[in-house]
Amino acid sequence: MDFQIAALLGQDGLTNGAIYALLALALVLVFAVTRVIFIPQGEFVAYGALTLAMVQAGTVPATVWLLLGMGVFAAGLEGAAALRQGQGGKLVRILGWNLAYPVALVLLLGALPLATLPMPAQILLALAIVVPMGPLMYRLVYQPIAAAPVLILLIVSVAVHVGMVGLGLLFFGAEGQRTPPFSDARFDLGSMPVSGQTIWVIVASLALIIILYQFFERTLYGKALRATAINRNGARLMGISPALAGRLTFLLAAFIGALSGVLIAPITTIYYDTGFLIGLKGFVGAIIGGLASYPVAAAGAVLVGLLEAFSSFWASAHKEVIVFTLIIPVLLWRSLKSHHLEEEE
Repeated sequence: MDFQIAALLGQDGLTNGAIYALLALALVLVFAVTRVIFIPQGEFVAYGALTLAMVQAGTVPATVWLLLGMGVFAAGLEGAAALRQGQGGKLVRILGWNLAYPVALVLLLGALPLATLPMPAQILLALAIVVPMGPLMYRLVYQPIAAAPVLILLIVSVAVHVGMVGLGLLFFGAEGQRTPPFSDARFDLGSMPVSGQTIWVIVASLALIIILYQFFERTLYGKALRATAINRNGARLMGISPALAGRLTFLLAAFIGALSGVLIAPITTIYYDTGFLIGLKGFVGAIIGGLASYPVAAAGAVLVGLLEAFSSFWASAHKEVIVFTLIIPVLLWRSLKSHHLEEEE
């Protein structure tokens, strides 16, 4: 291996690691706030990429009907709860978010010439479809069992993952999709060529990490999520709604996943089940961070990307084994350092 090959592999590793870092941050955030090990995080990657591909093909994405169905069920649950509590004034807001928004989106998608829209507009439409599924998923699936043990939440996450993969096959078919790159520009750093899409991925990932940092440091909602992550019971006693914190967390996780899918769709072919493997590599980074430390999780995710890139050169047939084997010494080390505590019933 000469320097040029090492530089190219390093570039691929950093590009993949940037995406894994975003997913690792989302997984740490979801677990810290809600205690959910969010296995379906990768499915939002696939849904975001394939929804964008359908928009660019000029067809109304099937995911918008899933959004509408989730909105109908959520509106029914929220409306019934509001009426029982004598809060009928909330019905307008409930129906507006859960029903009016998906219906308006369906009408908009049917009226627009999707294939001829500028790429930024197509990306915004794809995100507008996929991102709201996050808080709706929390309301329908996780909020009713928010106080359940972590094991129960994990089992439910596995079930949601299986369901989303099956729906992905129904919506998108078994064929893979790849979207056009954001930029066709190419740059030369010495003897190493760098594509414009690679720069887009790295810059967008860094920008999103900075925006998230500012969100948690400077906004009221961000501080509320931090408080919930540090002490859920204390945050509840201070008036922070656990349901609101959970929905906001899932909104951020869905946005990070969908945006990651949009960023990598021009680089690699995305299939309906591709997101699981991508999310699993982000999960390895999150485990390195102990599902608690954001900087360590991001650094671990970049390490996963670099290890994957160099493993593909030395032993391409075993690169996945090498990457996931990294989790064993990490878990062993953390197990030796931690004290065992029985989970409270």
